[in-house]
Amino acid sequence: MRICVMGAGAIGGLLAVKLSHAGEQVSVIARGPHLTAITRDGLILHQEGEEIVARVKASDRIAEAGEQDLIVLGMKAHQVAAVAPDLPAIMGGETMVLTAQNGIPWWYFFGHGGPYEGVRLESVDPGGIVADALPIGRVIASVVYPAAEIERPGVIRHIEGNRFSLAELDGSKSERIGRVAEAFSRAGFKAPVVTDVRSEIWTKLWGNLSFNPISALTHATLEDICRFAPTRALAADMMREAQAVGEAFGIRFRIALDKRIAGAEAIGAHKTSMLQDVETGRAIEVDALLGSVIELGRMAGVATPYLDAIYAVTKLLGQTLAQAKGRLAVMRA
Repeated sequence: MRICVMGAGAIGGLLAVKLSHAGEQVSVIARGPHLTAITRDGLILHQEGEEIVARVKASDRIAEAGEQDLIVLGMKAHQVAAVAPDLPAIMGGETMVLTAQNGIPWWYFFGHGGPYEGVRLESVDPGGIVADALPIGRVIASVVYPAAEIERPGVIRHIEGNRFSLAELDGSKSERIGRVAEAFSRAGFKAPVVTDVRSEIWTKLWGNLSFNPISALTHATLEDICRFAPTRALAADMMREAQAVGEAFGIRFRIALDKRIAGAEAIGAHKTSMLQDVETGRAIEVDALLGSVIELGRMAGVATPYLDAIYAVTKLLGQTLAQAKGRLAVMRA
């Protein structure tokens, strides 16, 4: 299968290396020092004491990738609009586009059914740029569970996890989603095809919308947040509000709130992706994780005061760092 990974960062890089190592024809779109390192040394993955090197085709120009069978959107949600208009250049008649973003996706109400069918969320697709550029029939969904990070340009470190839940937006089990699942399985991932992807999205988002911004604001790891009573309580309050929003749209949360928090604590001294972005000066994905849930809350008439407050200060943090072109990290004195 010809697979192009857009954004060979932590998760995109993990996918690119393992899919290439399994025999798929993989290309990546990257830029800057990361692209330079990949071109020179290959894309390198460190996992469980092993080093895997993938000699993938790499470029910063999408059109150079050529026609693809599968395009993986491996970047953060706020970066998708910048590349979406250029993706048709590498699409053939049957090309699929796999979304791999955290948070509520731009396609959430497409293939959804019911009174909100086709409603676009402004928080995750301002102006409809993505929806206009990508025919909805091309799109398939994933929920990403692995944790990984960029160790240095061209080098990805896999921390834990290997599940990518895959789905058609309408919950059907198509031949094409089966082919993608088979490719992921050959690469060593658990890749179940699920019929209720939106519930899985909410289960993962439930933790991300609380732990990510709290981590970014406090520079604390997951276990620190969960073991400090005030922030554990704050995370629980945010999660209760989010649960009320999700349930207003028919979502069933199949895990207890306390168990979800305990699961985050068990991960240990892990820096969330949002904290990593703050420390490295990258834009943070606050709108997909928080802004989208707040927008859904407004639609459903559900109050979200805790989410509103944390969104406001996290959004300002991101704006401050962007204006200063800076980063923020706690350093040993």
